[in-house]
Amino acid sequence: MLIHLVNPNTTASMTEKAAVAARAVAAIGTLIRADQPDDGPASIEGHYDAAFAVPGMLGRIAEAVAAGADAHVIACFDDTGLDAARAASPKPVVGIGEAAFHVVSFLGERFSVVTTLSRSIPVIEANLGRYGLAARCARVRAAEVPVLALEDEGSDACDRISDEIARAIVEDRSQAIVLGCAGMTDLARRLERRHGVPVVDGVSAAVTLAEALVRLGLSTSRIGGWAPPLPKPYGGIFADRAPPPRT
Repeated sequence: MLIHLVNPNTTASMTEKAAVAARAVAAIGTLIRADQPDDGPASIEGHYDAAFAVPGMLGRIAEAVAAGADAHVIACFDDTGLDAARAASPKPVVGIGEAAFHVVSFLGERFSVVTTLSRSIPVIEANLGRYGLAARCARVRAAEVPVLALEDEGSDACDRISDEIARAIVEDRSQAIVLGCAGMTDLARRLERRHGVPVVDGVSAAVTLAEALVRLGLSTSRIGGWAPPLPKPYGGIFADRAPPPRT
């Protein structure tokens, strides 16, 4: 089985961190192909960054489809470009945000999300509503840690995230925590031991769910909103991304 893990931003060290987490939970015989686009933002912190991340990410998905990937994992907690990716690939596509929300719903009646910056809260709250899990989420919290600070071993990012988890347990009465950024994936087990509640990392959850979908022989519906894009010309720099004629 080949699982394609794509980081929509251009920071290779974040891709590698996510790949390590993915390979740690992947079943024997599952290969993880991890990559990121060459063009786009170094991190995704809000709608503007996300808009410029999607074209490059879709290019990497097209390459993985050609290479025979059995499923794709989008390693951005905002589930950046998830709908477009599902239309682009005939294989299952799992976003780490959606995966984490569904997994944590099995582990506690109430959960909180701890993300990076406050500007990410509206996107996450909207996704929770769309996925039907807003009522289970007590609160989406921000540790006010820039995404790229998670790549700096000398930063206080882990302690700030930990402090926010402690507040979530007391103030929100949350029984489980979701880490709201792919760059936090290496902190999950450490924070779980520190606080004594389940801490869900979206990368691990998404890879595990992607494997399950492949084993079940299931894929995305090709009718409705996730149907393949209609053939038409694209102009300018996107001319080579035009949907091909259907066969």
